[in-house]
Amino acid sequence: MSSVKQGLSRKLLARVLSVYFVLTLIVTAGQIFTEYLNAKSHIEGELKTLKNTFSTSLTRAIWELNTPQAKSIAVGLMELPIVEGVQIRDENSNFIADLGRTSKLFGESITKGVIKNHSAGTFGYSFPLIFEFSGRTSIVGDVTLYSSSSVIFGRIEVGIFFLVGNAIIKTAFLVFLFMSAFRSMLTDPLNELSQQITELNLDDPESSKLDLKIQDDNELKLLETSYNKLIDEMIEFQTRLAGTQSELQQANLMLDDQNISLEEEVAKKTATLSRIMLDLEQQKDELLINQRELRQENENRQFIEDELRKRNSELATSMETIQMAKDQLVESEKMASLGGLVAGIAHDVNTPLGVSVTATSFLQDRLKKLQCAYDEKKLTGNTMTSFFSEAEQTITLLTNNLNRASELISSFKQVAVDQTSEAEREVNVSEYLTEVVQSLAPNFKKTQHTIDIHCPDNLSINCAPGVLAQILTNMIMNSLIHGFEGRTKGAIKLVISEQEHNLVINYSDDGRGLDEETLKRHFDAFFTTRRGKGGSGLGTHIMYNLVTQTLGGKIEAFSELDHGLQYIITIPV
Repeated sequence: MSSVKQGLSRKLLARVLSVYFVLTLIVTAGQIFTEYLNAKSHIEGELKTLKNTFSTSLTRAIWELNTPQAKSIAVGLMELPIVEGVQIRDENSNFIADLGRTSKLFGESITKGVIKNHSAGTFGYSFPLIFEFSGRTSIVGDVTLYSSSSVIFGRIEVGIFFLVGNAIIKTAFLVFLFMSAFRSMLTDPLNELSQQITELNLDDPESSKLDLKIQDDNELKLLETSYNKLIDEMIEFQTRLAGTQSELQQANLMLDDQNISLEEEVAKKTATLSRIMLDLEQQKDELLINQRELRQENENRQFIEDELRKRNSELATSMETIQMAKDQLVESEKMASLGGLVAGIAHDVNTPLGVSVTATSFLQDRLKKLQCAYDEKKLTGNTMTSFFSEAEQTITLLTNNLNRASELISSFKQVAVDQTSEAEREVNVSEYLTEVVQSLAPNFKKTQHTIDIHCPDNLSINCAPGVLAQILTNMIMNSLIHGFEGRTKGAIKLVISEQEHNLVINYSDDGRGLDEETLKRHFDAFFTTRRGKGGSGLGTHIMYNLVTQTLGGKIEAFSELDHGLQYIITIPV
């Protein structure tokens, strides 16, 4: 009987654990597959992001037939961990570069960016190279960047180990918990019950009562109580039987009546025991129903978890789309800043060039008059003296104005090239910031605002100068548009120093300043106090990203209303 009870508990435990093992295996496999899809989606997004990084320089290299530079860019792309292959073709679908793990493109034309899966577990992102010239666009070639499943597994390898390890640990703990619970609540009490029942002594029924030491009021406790009650009644019956036998000796006539009474009592107790067994059977059925309800609840919970995971995936996709739109808006803001710089410089260069054209016309007229006097034999010393004086003045005027135009164009050219390129070079901070301020001079020409720069003459750093130019431009234009709004005269002070291998830029103005609430959101994307007046809310956000992400530094802003605005920028050198 003991082996039967042990077999029952073992079968029940095996069924429960089998269901859990299957569910754990399915959930773990689903999590690993989801991790794989998420990692692949991230890598595809990074391949698309690479387009904004190198497409401009690669397009210009192919347009200018600079094949070595295009191949050099391809080699550089191969150094990226997510890139396992690069194909660059010209407008005739001829390969300029074909490096790493690639696939045959079969000469098809690529007119827009597209993700394709290829053989051997590789996939690629293809997009055209479009060159803009004089308002027209033309496709000069295309690029395909390849990655593979090995890159994806490399990213999620730690996550897979964690998921598998987590499943193993939870399964082992659950097995131990179920085995302990079954042993303490079912197997051991049933064994004890079987053993004590087999030790029943009819001669001494009092010592045969069950004592299972069960604290909970469960079915086994009820069985123990009923069995002990039966033993008590059996003892009572034995007592009555002894009395009846004694009385039988005295009154033999009452033997039939006593036998009938005894049979009735036995039948009643048998019926009671039958009712007890029926109750136990009913309670067993209720336990099975509860188990089915628990299993259904687990299935419902799994369905809810799947739905939540699906919603999280959709949310991640939406966040990626928003981030791409945000990056495009940031890039548009940069180009708008460069466009404003072009307009200001063009207007400022036009003045010295106009003076130079006028001076050239005047000098040409004087040369014609001198030629006529020479041809008519009327050339005198006074005429020559007057001509030399006027020519000297005109040449001086030409020289000064052409030098002015050359300086403006040189400053604008350097700043414009730096703002559209992320190439690093060594720059003299003082000279470069002076060039940036000079390129912004047209914006201050009709105002009384002043810019005061304090910087050591010999301070040089190796960085992407366009980043410094963009940061300084955003700070100055922010002061001009927001800080000095409604004011005729303002002062900007810029102090640059080197402290403990860090370049420290202390920028301040005496403008309107910001209140505490506005200062807290100063660097947030799309936050602006000029909503509907041309403000995009990206200027300070671009500046914050350039300092913290591109240069690896930090930026702090301090301000009070009517006490100006101060930036302290720390950049490691």
